[in-house]
Amino acid sequence: MLTIRENFMETIKGGNPDRFVKQYEYQEWINDPLFPIYFGVITPGGEWVNGWGVKNKFPAGVPGPFPCCEGDDKVCKDVAHWRDYVKAPNLVLPPEAWKDCVEQVTHIDRKEKFVTAKVFCGIFEKLHYLMGMEDAMINFYDEPEAMHELIDYLTDWEITLAEETIKYVHPDALFHHDDWGSQRSLFISKEMFDEFLLPAYKKIYGYWKANGVEVIIHHSDSYAADLVPEMIEMGVDVFQGVVGTNNIPELIKQYGGQITFMGGLDNGIYDMQDWTREKVRTGMKKLLEEAGPRYLIPGLTMGGPESTYPGLYEAVSEIAGEFDAIYFPLKK
Repeated sequence: MLTIRENFMETIKGGNPDRFVKQYEYQEWINDPLFPIYFGVITPGGEWVNGWGVKNKFPAGVPGPFPCCEGDDKVCKDVAHWRDYVKAPNLVLPPEAWKDCVEQVTHIDRKEKFVTAKVFCGIFEKLHYLMGMEDAMINFYDEPEAMHELIDYLTDWEITLAEETIKYVHPDALFHHDDWGSQRSLFISKEMFDEFLLPAYKKIYGYWKANGVEVIIHHSDSYAADLVPEMIEMGVDVFQGVVGTNNIPELIKQYGGQITFMGGLDNGIYDMQDWTREKVRTGMKKLLEEAGPRYLIPGLTMGGPESTYPGLYEAVSEIAGEFDAIYFPLKK
């Protein structure tokens, strides 16, 4: 029987896995000291201000926190003068600040799982967290020079984050958030993405991979099918959060072997108070019949190993296991 890590690698390389990867089982997230500084301490049911000065709220019963970007809460009130408003949180800490994280990593079996660095709020999300979604969209058109400058600033900050993390824990994988669309379409055109965001991500993901990170997992629980070639170009190995509107079977047919797709069971459909194992089983069966088992990690689309309603995440992994005998009948 393959280890969890081996089975994952066989899956994404089109080899011979002996079972389905059970959602996030291959990732062991590190509790680095930088995350609370720049993102804040996540407080379900509460609110906080992160290291960029952005107020976040996390109402009870919703999948995750969201930024408050209106009126006095807006950090960057004029992108043409972004330097007056945007102050990056310091990431260079003394070695003792990393002591607990380093200790955690010593107990992770790298033969079994990937020591995984996590970065929440990627470049696009940072932009609209700082100035609001409407301003961000308008500024791509009206203030392209300033937006390019700000993106370069955010990119350099992310490179520093990578440098500090790699220095202390040498992660094997990176799990990176950045939602690029709604359920039906991209937030910005493919051409605009290529101009503003693709160069930034090639630099960021390129740095991680050049310094020992083997696998890049990008989370975007949205429509992003049009950007799969860009994901491949920037070095993404797993498109996590892939919702059904992306036409997963077609994506696997077209891009399988270059990238793997993780998701398929939309949280917006299954992560409900009245969820049932039978509904999950029916959805899993349909997904696998249409998409097949190759280059696919079937599961929820949430950006983490959890669900809004208790028990669902664990049930999805268990139900995926029920299909192992069907799709991997000769494996032991």
